[in-house]
Amino acid sequence: MARFAVELVFSSDTEGRLAVRPAHRDYLTGLAEKGILLSAGPWADDTGALLVYDVADEDELEQVLNDDPYWPAEVVDEVVIREWTPLIGTWVSAK
Repeated sequence: MARFAVELVFSSDTEGRLAVRPAHRDYLTGLAEKGILLSAGPWADDTGALLVYDVADEDELEQVLNDDPYWPAEVVDEVVIREWTPLIGTWVSAK
């Protein structure tokens, strides 16, 4: 499994994003229940969000992101994906 930190930068279409946000959050809740999404939340200034995923590889991550209701609504302007190796905390894998 691989861990990825994903930063979203929201578009200026706040009304559109808020309209689809309930479906987005329901989708994320389902991913969290399956152990795919470890953590998620918006920045305090609501310009974007940080999400941490636990998936097999980048291909699986791409599919997970493409299935998010935010994508067809086009309310995200930028996505930054970084593979992440936690060293300290509850998400550290036993080696």
